Amino acid sequence: MCGILAIIGKGKDEVLVKQLSKRMSHRGPDESDLYVTESGSILSHERLSIIDLNTGRQPIQGTSKAWMVHNGEIYNHQNLRDTVLRNHTFRTTSDSEVIVHLYEEFGYDFCNMLDGMFAFVVIDGDDFIAGRDPLGIKPLYYGLDERGRIYFASEMKAIADHCKTFSTFPPGYYYTQKTGFVKYYKPEWEDASKAVEDADLEAIRSSLTQAVKKRLMSDVPVGVLLSGGLDSSLTSSIAARLLQDSGKKLKSFSIGLNADAPDAVAARKVADFLGTEHHEIHFTIEQGIEILDKLIWHLETYDVTSIRASTPMYFLSKAIRETGVKVVLSGEGADEVFGGYLYFRNAPSAADFQKETIERVQKLFTADLLRADKSTMAHGLEARVPFLDKAFLELAIKIRPEEKQPITYDGIEKYILRKAFDTPESPYLPDEVLWRQKEQFSDGVGYSWIDTLIEYCSAQVTDEELAGAPERFPYNTPVTREAYFYRAIFHKHFPQVSAAQTVRRWIPKWQQNTDPSGRANAAHVQADTYMAQISQEV
Repeated sequence: MCGILAIIGKGKDEVLVKQLSKRMSHRGPDESDLYVTESGSILSHERLSIIDLNTGRQPIQGTSKAWMVHNGEIYNHQNLRDTVLRNHTFRTTSDSEVIVHLYEEFGYDFCNMLDGMFAFVVIDGDDFIAGRDPLGIKPLYYGLDERGRIYFASEMKAIADHCKTFSTFPPGYYYTQKTGFVKYYKPEWEDASKAVEDADLEAIRSSLTQAVKKRLMSDVPVGVLLSGGLDSSLTSSIAARLLQDSGKKLKSFSIGLNADAPDAVAARKVADFLGTEHHEIHFTIEQGIEILDKLIWHLETYDVTSIRASTPMYFLSKAIRETGVKVVLSGEGADEVFGGYLYFRNAPSAADFQKETIERVQKLFTADLLRADKSTMAHGLEARVPFLDKAFLELAIKIRPEEKQPITYDGIEKYILRKAFDTPESPYLPDEVLWRQKEQFSDGVGYSWIDTLIEYCSAQVTDEELAGAPERFPYNTPVTREAYFYRAIFHKHFPQVSAAQTVRRWIPKWQQNTDPSGRANAAHVQADTYMAQISQEV
């Protein structure tokens, strides 16, 4: 939705702060504004207008002297207005404004009341609070400069060269100078021993439907990212059903190297089945390689799998914005919640399987969520993720791991999710898509993308350079030529040690080949034949 920048403390030049904020103008191309508080602190905002197109400009003032900036969407803002905030006077119809009034009403203890994705800062005189949504769907960084001023920003490029130290703001926390970091999000599902519930297929279907429904909230057109895999196809199917009653036709978008790419073929089937207005985008390997430098500047990571998958998503997002769509639904989170990655087949035990699903959900902000946000927001496109709805997570993660493990179903990953939407009387998807094997996004656009990318990166790095990697990059030392190439680009843009320390590498467990591509798992080819049989039998 936006890019936010807040500097707590006096003395920062207003013109300079505007320049720093403009480094994130891609996140909010519609409006830009800045406010200097009485105490000398500064709030700046780059706005992507989605809710309240006319009066939702930020920073927003509360009833008193408190001011706030927010990036994200608060899906329950109308309910909050009608209940706990009914005595407050609102200046806008924006979903964001509820944040400053919740602060005025409840002090620091209000983040759990928010249902949505968010990163915000509220300044009230000499006091302030910053917070981030439970899973880190929206990015937030914080830092400290040489004069003790505290910085908060949606992307680290806005603060990296002005802070002596900076880091990633942890999801599910808020921060004040009086309390320090406080963990407000404490779901039961974080305790692996709580996963004792039997799978309720009807509840799974109902809960995910509600999660999609609330994410259709918008004053601008909403589309869907449709890779043709199970997760994006389900969210697309649910959205198409919900919009059908209003007479609206859903716009769907897919990308591949060509029309024969695995994802493109599957997406076409789903689009035809659902009757969406489908847009198929193609890119060349040469184009993908050409934008790597710019892409890594946007992503602010050197994680191999994030860069591989973000390249097609970057091109897709650009094409989507050119159609006028500002919001899309995406399928991130399902593989973590249900153990959908092929390496989950190799989990030593049900307990290990459950712990890994929980850890993957908790660390999504370092990988898939970072990719989903920054590759879309590079073009002012907002991605929403129904599978990470708080209520849905509470239901799905607490299901007994034995009911989620692929081994229970002869290797079929995400079986109970598939089965929940296997409704022959009113099918959500074609059987060959509902039961299609997992393809990671970077593979699904066309296998030659990853193969050629690895070859290209390898040719750019010498034996001597790779051998010297521990000395040049002592933190998170790259061990392959591809990883070294990305790290070198990242270092050019973000040479600070603090920058390197914000990155976490995605490495699959329980398989000999540690390459993050799904095809690197031995189960990929084995399962492909089996899933083809299943799709004909169900």
